[in-house]
Order: sequence, then C-alpha cells, then structure tokens
Amino acid sequence: MSKKAVVLLSGGLDSTTALAMAKEQGFDCYTMSFNYGQRSLAELNAAKKISKLFEVIKHIEVNLDMTEIGGSALTDHSIDVPVNEQIEQQEAIPVTYVPARNTVFLSIALGWAEVLEASHIFVGVNSVDYSGYPDCRPEFVKAFEDMANLATKAGVEGQKLTIAAPLIDMTKEQIIAEGLRLGVDYSHTVSCYKATDDGLACGECDSCNLRAQGFTNQNMTDPTKYQ
Repeated sequence: MSKKAVVLLSGGLDSTTALAMAKEQGFDCYTMSFNYGQRSLAELNAAKKISKLFEVIKHIEVNLDMTEIGGSALTDHSIDVPVNEQIEQQEAIPVTYVPARNTVFLSIALGWAEVLEASHIFVGVNSVDYSGYPDCRPEFVKAFEDMANLATKAGVEGQKLTIAAPLIDMTKEQIIAEGLRLGVDYSHTVSCYKATDDGLACGECDSCNLRAQGFTNQNMTDPTKYQ
C-alpha cells in the first residue's frame, strides 16, 4: 500500500528540501500552497514549477486572504519589510511574522490529509535559522500533532497522523547540503519576502540574507536572481 503525504510547499528553499526528503522516504506526495495575500506571487509560480519537476500526484493552491487581519509586513503594505541594518535592530519576533499563519496552513493541510487518508504532513519549518517565529519551534509542531490526532476522525480511529518537520534542527547550510544530495535545483526556488512577480529577489530582507549566508557557508554561489 502506498504511503501518502501532504507537503506544504511555499516555493522556497526550505519547503522544497522538505519535499525532496519526503520523496526519498517513499511517499506519494501531494503539495499545497497558499495565496494568502503575501507581497510576492513569484513563490506560488515557483511552487507550481517545483511540483511538476518532482512529479507530485497533485498540487493545489488555496486562496486565503490574510490581508483582512493584517498585522504583518508580508500582508500589510503599510508595514515595511526590514532590510539589512534594520534587521539587526528588530525585536525577537520581527514584523514579517504572519499571525497564526502556520497554524492556519497546517489546519487546512490536515483536512486534505484526512480526505486523502495521508499519514504525514511535511512542513519546512526550522528553529535554528528561523527569524524568531514562534510557530517554527518543535514545541509548536508537537502540540499541533497532538491536536490533529484528537480532532480528526482518522486520529480517533487510531490512524495516527504525523507532522513531519525534517528541517527543524538544521542550519541553512545543512539544509542546502541535504537538498543538493537529493538533487534539488535551488535556482527554481524563491525565498525573498519582496521578490518581483518574475522571481527577482531584493537581496536585503531577512530571508535573502539567511539564504545567501547558507550558500556562502557551503562555499557555493546562491543561484538566486536579484533585482
């Protein structure tokens, strides 16, 4: 019997690596992306392309307008995305944190997983190079998994669901090394918070800086295309 997994795929470096790891583990993968009002749609285009390259069973894009609640530089254009020196001055949880985003995304993925009778949901959250987001911590992943098994028909009937966060304890350098081992072509991924619609990165935001440093630590050139 085939193993099924729902993979949350943003189109970025981390989630693409998580998808590659799920494929290596033998899962039939179903990818899910969210158009939630984020600044750049380039990542959604990347997710579609990556899903085709990895020959996933099905890719869906969920429309979910989080601009209505705002509270983040990624969904409220009146809040600037911090760049370079501003990043060093920001508090522990930066303004690029989207309130409850991973909770909402995982909840919708949970519904699809139950319909598909999938045993795993893969998510590319990371607690090492994670920018201070509270919903990228191991405690959050464990708590959501516990809730998922309480709140679903599958869980009640003893079909345990696993929230797989294989990157949770890895540095960006380690994530890149693992992806390269698995044959990931990172030129197709988009990590920038402010990327243009055709995928050109700003080179100044927190996500760009973390990604670039990871490739530098690998003694490699980041294949990102910049504005």
